[in-house]
Amino acid sequence: MKTQRIRHRLFAMTVLGLLTAGCQSTDTGVAAPDDQGASVDAGTDGGSSCSPEGVFDGAPITANAGEWTWVDVPGAVCRSGSATGFGIRLNPASDKLVIYFQGGGACFNTTTCNSNAATFGASEFALARSLAGQRGLFNATDANNPFKDWNLIFVPYCTGDVHAGNATGVSVPGSGAPQNQQFVGYRNVGLFLKRIVPTFPSVTKVLVTGSSAGGFGSMLNYHRIAQAFCPRQVSLVNDSGPIFSDAYLAPCLQKRWRQLWNFDSSLPADCTDCSKPDGGGFFNFERYLARKYSNQRLGLISYTQDSTIAYFFGYGQNNCAGIDGNPGSVPAATFQAGLLELRDSYLKPDGTWSTFYPAGTNHTILLDTTYSTFSTGGTKLTDWMSGIVNQGSPSHIGP
Repeated sequence: MKTQRIRHRLFAMTVLGLLTAGCQSTDTGVAAPDDQGASVDAGTDGGSSCSPEGVFDGAPITANAGEWTWVDVPGAVCRSGSATGFGIRLNPASDKLVIYFQGGGACFNTTTCNSNAATFGASEFALARSLAGQRGLFNATDANNPFKDWNLIFVPYCTGDVHAGNATGVSVPGSGAPQNQQFVGYRNVGLFLKRIVPTFPSVTKVLVTGSSAGGFGSMLNYHRIAQAFCPRQVSLVNDSGPIFSDAYLAPCLQKRWRQLWNFDSSLPADCTDCSKPDGGGFFNFERYLARKYSNQRLGLISYTQDSTIAYFFGYGQNNCAGIDGNPGSVPAATFQAGLLELRDSYLKPDGTWSTFYPAGTNHTILLDTTYSTFSTGGTKLTDWMSGIVNQGSPSHIGP
């Protein structure tokens, strides 16, 4: 019964992540440390040096202003092998950009893969016109939404790898699990950037964000987006994608993700503590970002007892004894302890991260109808986010 409820929740979350569609893009090419800490190479200069991963030589995107438009990207595929792309909503009057990563679960065993979308193209994009295109962070008419007039990029989620995989032709463990999967979320983002960067040559601020799997994806792709737009300001707000320390996120589960999705090939080479021999160390990526991009502002949103992420982390319990079954969720109190440890021991000390921790078991906020009025501890979420994109002092809201 609990597995069924989780599946319904993940399905609803996937639907909420869908966007409206406008016309098809014309694509004419007309421009419009301590002993556990993550180490960083000495030459990074607080993130001010620019070393983008490649040449961003795609044609700039043209589209009707204010309308959601789907852009097909040759070479980008979902885990089923079907073609995909991304959505865009242009505002020529703005020099600011939001890049939003869609959520929707993960695929690493039979149960999780069956709850995770394997396709996303123009038709899926169009189906959600009335559901989420003007919702929460995307609401262009809400005066309380600080991003209402920013340019928007919507990165769909259909690779099952929290937008960070780099593996093809993979067979997922477990009876009835899918075969020949393309876990290429990270590769797709690289293809998307070849079109996105030339489209916004004069952008002054970029917010990289996303919810759930998209929260993880926004964080795991942040470094390459920051480098692509360097030296301009690139902020991060990760909605409900925390990476706990090894004491609360089992290394054996991290190892499954690393091996299945080929995570380690996506991590920066200079994050030398991000991968430990037992599979752990993933949380050091958060510390790596804080130290390498100390001149930027990074933020994490999470409910204190998020039951959806607790479900996924539950597969690591008892040394992953139930990783291909139904092991149950991490207890709420244990989840909260891991979240508070992440903040107090690993995010606060470097002075780059801010956190926003409302109490409860809910999951994600940015596309919720209450997004622009949501508050905790007397602080509005939108004020907290504005502080991040305006380079304010780090703040930590919640227990």
